[in-house]
Amino acid sequence: MAEDSDPKAISRVPLSTESPGTSNVLLWLVAIGFFMETLDATIVNTALPAMARSLGESPLRMQSVVIAYSLTLAIFIPASGWLADRFGTRRVYFSAIVIFTLGSLLCAISQTLPELALARVLQGAGGSMLLPVGRLAVLRAYPGDKFLAAISFVTMPALIGPLLGPSLGGWLVQFASWHWIFLINIPIGILGCVATYTHMPEEPGLPTDRFDLLGFIQLGLFMVSVSLALDGLAELHLSHGLVLLLLVFGCAALAGYVLRALHLSHPLFSPSLFRVRTFTIGVLGNLFARVGSSAMPFLIPLFLQLCLGYAPFAAGLTMLPIAVAGILAKRIVGPLIKRTGYRSFLIGNTLAVGLGMASFSLFSANEPEFVRILQLFLFGIVNSMQFTAMNTLALKDLPKGETSGGNTLFSMVQMLAMSFAVAAAGALLTSFLERYNVKENPEMALRAFHATFLCMGAITCTSAWIFWQLSPEVRANKRDVVSLEA
Repeated sequence: MAEDSDPKAISRVPLSTESPGTSNVLLWLVAIGFFMETLDATIVNTALPAMARSLGESPLRMQSVVIAYSLTLAIFIPASGWLADRFGTRRVYFSAIVIFTLGSLLCAISQTLPELALARVLQGAGGSMLLPVGRLAVLRAYPGDKFLAAISFVTMPALIGPLLGPSLGGWLVQFASWHWIFLINIPIGILGCVATYTHMPEEPGLPTDRFDLLGFIQLGLFMVSVSLALDGLAELHLSHGLVLLLLVFGCAALAGYVLRALHLSHPLFSPSLFRVRTFTIGVLGNLFARVGSSAMPFLIPLFLQLCLGYAPFAAGLTMLPIAVAGILAKRIVGPLIKRTGYRSFLIGNTLAVGLGMASFSLFSANEPEFVRILQLFLFGIVNSMQFTAMNTLALKDLPKGETSGGNTLFSMVQMLAMSFAVAAAGALLTSFLERYNVKENPEMALRAFHATFLCMGAITCTSAWIFWQLSPEVRANKRDVVSLEA
């Protein structure tokens, strides 16, 4: 999810001459920023029913809390590298922590769902700069062969955040209140501001290419319009005519961006990126495959609490098998792709992910607990391998001069897919709840969730057609294997 800034801009910046002790503090500072951003992407999932009760809302109308954060991340990621080059990494990183911490405070004191969603937008605006700008600061302080070890250190907490998020969120809700999910960020944010000011190297702003503000607005309108259209079928209860209008408007904004970018010397993202076939397939495959699988961290805790009577902490712990399996799968995905090639692996594994999601429709109160844990564990394995393979495929063949833009676009698509996934899952769930008349027959909620799991699994399975377009000759080289196992 992290991005590099423009390589030419980086080369113009003097490398840090800070002491080793200061550099170590910098690594810890960036690592904590990574942890905060990724933790808050998942920590609210198990808390949604408790939040709904506190705010007087239905638990099935809380997806905007998740969508607002991930969608804002997607929108502002493209601007982060330009801001860091223009105003300096220390100033932008300091501002990111302030905005993220302020957003966390506003989340904690929110009294209504709209207030909470708006506060999550502010939190996401700060979070969108923590990862890319932090990575850029490390790149400038640890050049050459020192960078790989340094970035491996700071990204470890980014892997731990999603692992702890659901269970920590459930624990805080059950033994304190949902407000502490956001309040815990405040002392960390204050310490982060002090450490940034005292230990992050100060760099002057650089002359940069003119920022493509119109392109930024066009892409933002596309993302917001489509997300609102999907969420409009569920939480917002928009008319079908307005939903259609939003979809058309969003697609027109995207088309306008593409047509304009073809004639610009410095667009936000160059259309030439899509001349690389593996990048095109990797990005599109990521978008559609994640629209299914990225809905699971939202749907599963909600299902366990509302239909099976799980306590919040227990629901969070139930997500641990997915996270643990994901870490274990990192060691086997490289040899598998090296043996089968990307095409065969991604077609087969995409179908396995989709079928794994569809298998959640078998969840019931009568199902043995160990069977449920086994299902989640197996899903975690294939889901982790899917993400790793798609990520490596998308970036493996980009020319050196286009890796920065390609990585940033790819990161934006990942966040956008998370937003679309929750919006689509919410729309499907609302549709099935109405179809099964859950207001009159609450026990039918189980069938509505089962139908939603089946549909989201089918969405993922259809994305296998995208990976079908890969050439069988696309194999994993030595650099790919290193990336797959990292």
